[in-house]
Amino acid sequence: MAKLPGPVAVTYEAGPTGFGPARAFAAAGVRCEVVAPSKLQRPPGDRVKTDRRDARRLARPLHIGEVGGIRVPSVVEEDARDLVRAREDTRADLMRARHRLFVFDAGYDPIALGAGLAHIRAQVLVRISSARVFHPDPPPRPAHAGGRPRRHGDRFALSEPTTWPDPDAELATHDARYGDVRVQAWRGLHPKLAGRGRWADMDAPPIVRGTVIRVQVEHLPKPTARALKTLWLWWSGPGQPDLDLCWRAYLRRFDIEHTYRFAKGTLGWTTPALCTPEQADRWTWLIVAAYTQLRLARGLVEDLRLPWEERPRRPAQLTPARVRRGFRQTQLRATIGTPADPPKSNTAGPGRPKGTRRPPRTRHPAIKKAA
Repeated sequence: MAKLPGPVAVTYEAGPTGFGPARAFAAAGVRCEVVAPSKLQRPPGDRVKTDRRDARRLARPLHIGEVGGIRVPSVVEEDARDLVRAREDTRADLMRARHRLFVFDAGYDPIALGAGLAHIRAQVLVRISSARVFHPDPPPRPAHAGGRPRRHGDRFALSEPTTWPDPDAELATHDARYGDVRVQAWRGLHPKLAGRGRWADMDAPPIVRGTVIRVQVEHLPKPTARALKTLWLWWSGPGQPDLDLCWRAYLRRFDIEHTYRFAKGTLGWTTPALCTPEQADRWTWLIVAAYTQLRLARGLVEDLRLPWEERPRRPAQLTPARVRRGFRQTQLRATIGTPADPPKSNTAGPGRPKGTRRPPRTRHPAIKKAA
């Protein structure tokens, strides 16, 4: 740069490079202009972007002295900007963590999950049986009262409405599939824990507080002769629960479970005996690609419903299972072809060459976890 005939001027677009090059050129006595990309003039319809075109677009205004540079902040000012941006990013991460909700069906221990995840900013939502009993905190103990202090308040039985106090929060809404929905919540409840199992090594079982949520709907999506059951949920986590989010998230769990079931039972996600984690990752991405193709092909197949299924659906309402049925029973598969090789012969091959040895494959321990 110093060997070029003067005067020398440099310009570049503001971007990921920051203002470090501009300060370096200024320290070397070279004029440097940092240009905002939004201030560069571009002919209408010119959408081709290459390094050569960008260089010419920057050099021409610099040559005639019409480049509109921006102010280069000092190191202290840039550090202050980075600190403010880091603070905003941290606040956004905390908000996302605050809304991170883990939903479980009945069969999982909601109290153990809440106690185990107490140090994590995560919300836990678990379906509970209508036979459960909880307790609020006991009322303040009178002065000079004798005996052992109470650990539990009055009885709160889910199956006995006479034991319910007024709810701490309520929500009334309407849903296209469930009709009128009423959600009630009681905060600060805890169950009586016995000194066995997970709590056997403790001097006294802990008090694990949470929120009990009651969800009552007007009707189910499909007509049925069964009586409507009240849905009871246990919520624990930082802050207060969003009632509208909680009941909708639990219903959304059914869609996720059916997706996993379809991927395992129909697409063969867990069928092959894979040896390495890399093979498992590769096969998983292939299953995801196949599932996506079934979603995208809904408008290319006919709805071949079975006799016991509902009336024919529109293409936008076809499930991946019905789309797959259309792939198999229509001419679509013959039309698009297949990347698979022709079937191999059933006769035995030549086998392994004589004198070669193959070591046993690497065994990976199975991951076991209790419900």
